[in-house]
Amino acid sequence: MAAGGRSVACFAAVLLAAALLLSAPTATEAYDSLDPNGNITIKWDIMQWTPDGYVAVVTMFNYQQFRHIGAPGWQLGWTWAKKEVIWSMVGAQTTEQGDCSKFKGNTPHCCKKDPTIVDLLPGTPYNMQIANCCKAGVINTFNQDPQNAAASFQISVGLAGTTNKTVKVPKNFTLKTPGPGYTCGRAIVGRPTKFFTADGRRATQALMTWNVTCTYSQFLAQKTPSCCVSLSSFYNDTIVNCPTCACGCQNPNGSNCVNEDSPNLQSAIDGPGKWTGQPLVQCTSHMCPIRIHWHVKLNYKEYWRVKITITNFNFRMNYTQWNLVAQHPNFDNITQLFSFNYKPLTPYGGGINDTAMFWGVKFYNDLLMQAGKLGNVQSELLLRKDSQTFTFEKGWAFPRRVYFNGDNCVMPSPENYPWLPNASPLTKQPLTLPLLVFWVVLATLLAYA
Repeated sequence: MAAGGRSVACFAAVLLAAALLLSAPTATEAYDSLDPNGNITIKWDIMQWTPDGYVAVVTMFNYQQFRHIGAPGWQLGWTWAKKEVIWSMVGAQTTEQGDCSKFKGNTPHCCKKDPTIVDLLPGTPYNMQIANCCKAGVINTFNQDPQNAAASFQISVGLAGTTNKTVKVPKNFTLKTPGPGYTCGRAIVGRPTKFFTADGRRATQALMTWNVTCTYSQFLAQKTPSCCVSLSSFYNDTIVNCPTCACGCQNPNGSNCVNEDSPNLQSAIDGPGKWTGQPLVQCTSHMCPIRIHWHVKLNYKEYWRVKITITNFNFRMNYTQWNLVAQHPNFDNITQLFSFNYKPLTPYGGGINDTAMFWGVKFYNDLLMQAGKLGNVQSELLLRKDSQTFTFEKGWAFPRRVYFNGDNCVMPSPENYPWLPNASPLTKQPLTLPLLVFWVVLATLLAYA
C-alpha cells in the first residue's frame, strides 16, 4: 500500500516537472537559427577627460543580417551608476531634461538618472552633427546598406570620474525601436578602440571603452505575428490563403481594422495610434499588416519560375528598406532574379545554401507603400532544376520559412498546400530511351509471334 502510494506520488511529481518544463520560458527565445550571431553592439569610447568627467562617442553597430531598425527609430536608455549629468550632446538628444534646478549658470542638457536618447532628424545643422548621426533613428542591415548600418552620437558627461579607475559604467541599458523586443546585457569594459588615419599610417585609441550587446526576440517585440504567407500554383486552381486570425482576429464590431472603401478611413489613420506607430490594418481574415504570396508560376524542361508578391495591409506604415528572407532547398540554383536585390545566406555553413535575402532596388521598389493600390511590390525568380531533388509533389515547391523585416511569418498548414492533381503528367516519370526501345521491340516480337 505504501509502495503504491509512493509510485503515485512519484508519477505525479514527474507530471508536475514536465508541466513546469513545458510552460517555462526558454532561454533560446532570442536565438534565431537563420542569424545565430545577430545582435546590436553598443560601443562607448571615452575620447577625452574634462574637469569633472569626460567626452565620449557612442556607436551602435547593427550586426543582424536581415533585421533593421526602421521609423520612428531607436531609443537608447541606461541608468547612471553615480550622479552623472549630460552637459551636452552632438548628433542626438535626450527626450527629457529632468530636474536641473540645483545648477546655477550653465545648465546641463539632461539631469535624469535614467536618460532616454533619440537620434536627430535629417537636415540637422552641421555643427550639431557627427558621422553616422541624424537619420531619424533608422539603422539598416549590413547586407542591404553597410554604410548606414551604424548610428553614433557624442556625449559630454559631468559629475563623473576623470580616470579609468574612478569612472563607473552605466547600468540597465535598454534599446527600444521604439517598442520592446531587444534585451541588453551589462556593459563590459574591453580593450580601448583604435582609430586609424585615412592613410593607415597612424593609430590613436580611446582612453577607455566598454561594450553592450543587445539581442532581439520576436516574442518580446509583439504579442501577435506581423506577417503571413499565402500560396498558389499553376497546377492547382486552389489559392491557399493566410491562416485565419494569423495575426489576430477582427473584433465583433470591427473596431480594430478598417476597410479600404470606408468613408472614415482618413480619420482612422489620423487617430490616436498615428504617432505611436500602432498598425491600422485593412479588415481581412488574417488581420496581418503584411502578406507574402508565393506563386509557382511556370514549369520548363530545365527551369521553373516563382512569383513573389508582398502586399501591405497597414494604412499607417510605409516600409522603407524592407527585406524578405525565405528558405527553400532549390535556392542554391537561382539563375535569374527580376526587380529585387538578392544575397544568399548560409546560416548553417557546410556548403548548405538554402536561405536567400531579398530587398528592393533603390529608387525603384525599395519603398513598400501603405495599404492601397500602390501598396505592393513583386518579383519573379528563375531557378534551375536539380535532377536529384526537384519535384512538384507534396508541396516541395513552396518555402520552408519566410521572414519579413526580420520577423517570422505565419505559414499555412502543410496539409493545405496546393497538391498535384491525381494522375497529373507532372507526377509521371518520363520514359528513358532504352526503356522505350525495349517496349517497342517487345511489341514488335509479340505482333509476329
